[in-house]
Amino acid sequence: MFNKILIANRGEIACRVAATCKRLGIASVAVYSDADANAKHVAACDEAVHIGGAAASESYLRIERIIDAALRTGAQAVHPGYGFLSENEAFAQACEAAGLVFIGPPVSAIAAMGSKAAAKALMQAAAVPLVPGYHGDDQESELLQREADAIGYPVLLKASAGGGGKGMRVVEKGEDFAQALASCKREAASSFGNDRVLIEKYLTRPRHVEVQVFADQHGGAVYLFDRDCSVQRRHQKVLEEAPAPGLSDDVRRAMGEAAVAAARAVSYVGAGTVEFIMTDSAFYFMEMNTRLQVEHPVTEMITGQDLVEWQLRVAAGDPLPLRQDELRIDGHAIEARVYAENPARGFLPSTGTLEYLRMPAAVEFTIGAPSRAPVRIDSGVREGDTITPFYDPMIAKLIVHGANREEALARLSRALQGCEAVGPQTNVAFLRRIVESKPFSTAELDTGLIERHHDELFASVDKPFKEALALACGALLMRESGVAQAASPWDALSHWRLNGSYRQTIEWRDTESESAFKVVYAREGDSRTLEHDGVAESFDWWRGSEPHTFGARLGEARVTGRVFADGDVFHVFCQGSALAFEWQNLLAHAADAEHGEGRLTAPMPGKVIAVLVEPGAVVEKGAPLIVMEAMKMEHTIGAPTAGKVAEVLYGVGDQVADGAQLLVMEAQ
Repeated sequence: MFNKILIANRGEIACRVAATCKRLGIASVAVYSDADANAKHVAACDEAVHIGGAAASESYLRIERIIDAALRTGAQAVHPGYGFLSENEAFAQACEAAGLVFIGPPVSAIAAMGSKAAAKALMQAAAVPLVPGYHGDDQESELLQREADAIGYPVLLKASAGGGGKGMRVVEKGEDFAQALASCKREAASSFGNDRVLIEKYLTRPRHVEVQVFADQHGGAVYLFDRDCSVQRRHQKVLEEAPAPGLSDDVRRAMGEAAVAAARAVSYVGAGTVEFIMTDSAFYFMEMNTRLQVEHPVTEMITGQDLVEWQLRVAAGDPLPLRQDELRIDGHAIEARVYAENPARGFLPSTGTLEYLRMPAAVEFTIGAPSRAPVRIDSGVREGDTITPFYDPMIAKLIVHGANREEALARLSRALQGCEAVGPQTNVAFLRRIVESKPFSTAELDTGLIERHHDELFASVDKPFKEALALACGALLMRESGVAQAASPWDALSHWRLNGSYRQTIEWRDTESESAFKVVYAREGDSRTLEHDGVAESFDWWRGSEPHTFGARLGEARVTGRVFADGDVFHVFCQGSALAFEWQNLLAHAADAEHGEGRLTAPMPGKVIAVLVEPGAVVEKGAPLIVMEAMKMEHTIGAPTAGKVAEVLYGVGDQVADGAQLLVMEAQ
């Protein structure tokens, strides 16, 4: 076994690999960019080496700097994690040339599976079922259009060297093909340095099921069962579970054996994932990812195996720890990806500092083989860390295990109620809606679940407004008075009187609905009331024993929860919901300015990669104006209203900040 390895990655996967190294007594070396100098993965490792600027192209994608860091620190092997250089043939070759063990498959296997088109050709030769499509070398635009027309719409355009949903477009009709192709190629070139694409028939209501495979250097190969990854947004996974629901034993065995055959076809070594698309009981090969997957924890939870340990042992030349007949499925596991993003705005990434972060009681992967504890959290960030525009906006992976799917679902719903964050927006509430929705809870799974049930998943839901408001008012009164109990005369927001009564009007703004409202706090001797919507009720409040915990009584109702005040915005977490109220401190906000009309602003920090209009252009509402790149994804920004473009303020290649004005429009 190795004495020291370098982890050529960041975030939660770097922390995850470091945890197994610590358990096995292997020293670990982290690498970090300017943006990650104080990151969690740096603290998790025994040593850390700075490798460059914040952009991945200046650090985590710099092969020579990573190799140099490994050699300077005396590392014997390099673990690539996933993403970045994990499936990069040149990186694996560079490790080999430097005398370092690449903890992954042979270069030949990466080359064989690195191109989706080449991989499909191999599978076709091996008689593995393929979805109808075009995987050829000729990338001339007119030929690609003809091939798509012949396949029949809708078709799916995919970056040949891609992954993670990048460089992927669904084209519904022929007249949209050229524009989609250009966008797909542009994103593919930006993300992978290769704009080659392939075309497949787009299957309606398919499932995305993948099989975890492992092979050693001695000819051994096994599959560690399957995972369903059908629930996706923007072609990126949101929820994953193992085993895949509803598969018969025969189908499960056939898929597993097909996945092992695919691995053997390229003399595979290490951890790999063979992805299939399914309709009913039929399955078709999509691609093979030559690395560990983001969703590997659900496989660990149902098998009780540490897949990173398997990777290290196989890379060190050991045989596989178990034979196929020794592997068993125990229970059910589901993983939810908690992202800093805004689901209501097309899942736009959200950046900023995690001013407050609380996760449910869980077992972090630190010691021992992965236990089947009810809840596990894999995370690469902590409270106080910043979600930047440079990398994937994942906050954590929340993984639950149950004796069956029903138990796991209930456990995940409860665990999501315990996820609380202030700073960037998150998808936690959206995840709960999916988990508790009928199609997901009854396992009616396919890749279009979110789009098809959009209205249900994005509908407004009732929240404990009255209870949360009581907590916010109590926390505000407590903060402004500087005491922890309501019984003191200092609980008034304005001046207080030793004798007599007083009333205090408190103005709030609901940050979600943008609605403004007032409450009246009144005190008469020892009696206190809170009036809202013309109804006054007895009112009391107190601070809990844990940080940010508060309690309140309003009328006959008692409520407890957590309140985090970020300036004058009071974030309230109670009864499984999150609400936020901004205290309208008129003196403090007197200088705030309104946004002017005719402004089109950047919804997130990023780089302008295409300007689709010129000054003087007359556009309709929703017309595409500017394309930005952020978090390695393209985002097309449309006209907020019909009008005339008066001025374009940024050009292609310019970096822009969140909220920066992009152009000026004159309303029609």
